Amino acid sequence: MSDKQTKIFCTMGPACWDVPTLLTLIDAGMNTARFNFSHGDHKGHGACLERVREAAAQRPQSNLAVLLDTKGPEIRTGFFKETCGGKIHLKAGATIELTTDYDFKGDETKIACTYKSLPTSVAPGSTVLIADGSLVLTVTKCLESSVMCRVENNQSIGERKNMNLPNVKVDLPVLQPKDIDDLVNFAVPQGVDYIAASFVQSAADIKFIRDTLGPKGAGIKIIAKIENQEGLDKFDEILEATDGVMVARGDLGMEIPPEKVFREQKLMIKKCRNAGKPCIVATQMLESMISNPRPTRAECSDVANAVLDGADCVMLSGETANGNFPKAAVEIMARSCREAEAMLRASDPAGYDSIFLLMKEAKRGGRMLTHIESATSSAVKIAADIGSKTIIVLSETGETARLLAKFHPAAKILSICGNPAVARQIEGYMCNAYSVHATVERGDGRWLRLAFQEGKKRGLFEDGDPVVCVHTMRNVDNLKQWTTRILNVTSSVPAPGTSSINDA
Repeated sequence: MSDKQTKIFCTMGPACWDVPTLLTLIDAGMNTARFNFSHGDHKGHGACLERVREAAAQRPQSNLAVLLDTKGPEIRTGFFKETCGGKIHLKAGATIELTTDYDFKGDETKIACTYKSLPTSVAPGSTVLIADGSLVLTVTKCLESSVMCRVENNQSIGERKNMNLPNVKVDLPVLQPKDIDDLVNFAVPQGVDYIAASFVQSAADIKFIRDTLGPKGAGIKIIAKIENQEGLDKFDEILEATDGVMVARGDLGMEIPPEKVFREQKLMIKKCRNAGKPCIVATQMLESMISNPRPTRAECSDVANAVLDGADCVMLSGETANGNFPKAAVEIMARSCREAEAMLRASDPAGYDSIFLLMKEAKRGGRMLTHIESATSSAVKIAADIGSKTIIVLSETGETARLLAKFHPAAKILSICGNPAVARQIEGYMCNAYSVHATVERGDGRWLRLAFQEGKKRGLFEDGDPVVCVHTMRNVDNLKQWTTRILNVTSSVPAPGTSSINDA
């Protein structure tokens, strides 16, 4: 079993999507396979998903999860005249017109964009960033169906480049027609584990996504990508509604001043930890490894600092999708995570500081903890008290595992799950949490005995070691009750009905 606590998301692409390479990524530390639906079609993604699941079947203990990342309400420039050869060359000080007529074929004087409301959304003085900010325009005049802009720097750009409008609320729904089709006709029937929703700006956006997934997709977890100022302004309501958060620093760095991104990253991670919602830090973490065999020192520090801030997951994009060194990128990211985790353990060897800090935050304002929160926080403290190497959780929905993982305990969280999707979701994005899919029915101690067998097989503990177990029981009124217990690992198999762990 991996000694890495932080989970790694890897973006699928031609550099890594064959089965042998996927196996090397899993072995190196990949926990979730990300499918970027800004590119490709259902046929291509479906073929890739088959290969991902083929590789995962060869590593059954990995519980590899699958994430569908929506294209979302992005704005792009249009196509050019054939005489342009697929590229235009702009000079600082020149004037260019942005038209909302997407059928228009552009040149150096006028180009199209996909955003119909552009003339009413911006104003003279507004900034327009194109191609990841490599081209900067300033709006000088708004017309009925276009805007006139001044070019601020020399730049050559190709067709269909991304466009950002800093400090502008984009009037587009979180799910475009393509996204709805992707969710209804791919995510749900293919049984993906997570949806990463681009440009989430409110709790209503999360509700819209849940409604779109419908009853058949109710088990899919939603990860809100925070990519603009509106998402930051309404972060608290988004956090309450979502299952997880992705700090999507690429577009966020276009939408707000780049020097402020680090601050927002830290604040979002802190709020996610307090809420017990998994947080993923993404974009350009090891970007130079797309072409180089080694990352820069700054990139390794970026990964480590995300872990030190409290992130549950870190993500690779082009590094694995189309880079020259996908396996090496995962390996160095995993090593950077381990170094940061070791530093955290050294700064809090007993494990109490982080536990009580989060418990105090939970009680601020006089809020009463729920029964499950109280049981999980107690379990983490008990594990620290007795030096338990593992906290066992018998999980039907993953909720108990999530609230244990909130504390990033030194003890590994071993979840026994009857639902394979829940097992993948726990292991895919919860810190230091691992899963076993139980094929036996729960009751009469069967799941706990399975936990003992699997834990010993994976080297987590030995017979006689103390472990902490969190699970529910039903009282005479069939109401759920929470229990946290200290147990000693054993290989004995008592007769049905006589075990001290019958209710597990």
